[in-house]
Amino acid sequence: MDQDSKCYIPSLDLPDDWSCLKTVGPGPFVTKAIMNHPQGSRVQWNSRDQRKHHNLLEGNPTSTWYSPNSIGWWVGILFAIGASCFALGTVPMYLNHVGIQNDGLTFFIGSIFFTSASLSQYIETINARQTPIGSLIKEKIRFITWEPRRIDWLASVVQLIGTVLFNISTFYALNFAMTTQEINHLVWGPDAFGSICFLIASGLVWLEVGHSLLSWQIGNISWRIALLNLVGSIAFGVSAVSAFIPPMTGQPLNIVLVNFGTFVGAVCFFLGAILLLPERTSPDVILKNSDSVLGK
Repeated sequence: MDQDSKCYIPSLDLPDDWSCLKTVGPGPFVTKAIMNHPQGSRVQWNSRDQRKHHNLLEGNPTSTWYSPNSIGWWVGILFAIGASCFALGTVPMYLNHVGIQNDGLTFFIGSIFFTSASLSQYIETINARQTPIGSLIKEKIRFITWEPRRIDWLASVVQLIGTVLFNISTFYALNFAMTTQEINHLVWGPDAFGSICFLIASGLVWLEVGHSLLSWQIGNISWRIALLNLVGSIAFGVSAVSAFIPPMTGQPLNIVLVNFGTFVGAVCFFLGAILLLPERTSPDVILKNSDSVLGK
């Protein structure tokens, strides 16, 4: 989308004295826009920057590694803990040390952290300010919204669904008395659909950050996060497919790929989660937005 007329931004409520000049985004979504400030300067709006740096629930932007009053900080920390649990659960030495029951419990605990992080991310997404940077309009905190025209809203909802499916999958995996059919239905099924949800959500974020299907912005921390999450989701997908148990064999299609895919995916999610912390306080983004408001 690249248009100068009908300039519509689903997640932004422009004051009457502002005007929108141009919007950009993949397909039907708007991920970037150029607006006219009432004082005559031009302001660039970016959906991810707005969510991460202009949020109703964002605390002190100068504290990168410890900021418990910021929801963005919690998103990164909770995702990092969940990913660590998934990575740890695939390590043979850990499995041999704690036993198969506790190893399964590690995955279940990790899935709870994933869900907590995804719920926090959804709350963060719907509380991105709906007025542009530089507007003095006071807004109220929101707890639930219906905004399917927002690419970031769709991504957060789909990912939240995926984490709940992982809760179901890892919970039933704690039962070692199931038949092959029950395992495929109660464990593999939710795991496969959860992995699909992660892949869709990561793909949407990739489109949001790059503003198109193909992009290369290696110097952009948000782009690196999106890439890591996309690779991690693909790895989880490979693991899920490999975990299917054919009735005639009673064994996963490829146990090596199950563990390797889970480990690689978890490491990618961990790195992406850690990068969320400096992304919050990225001076380039904050200064860019501040300069735009000042007309510099």
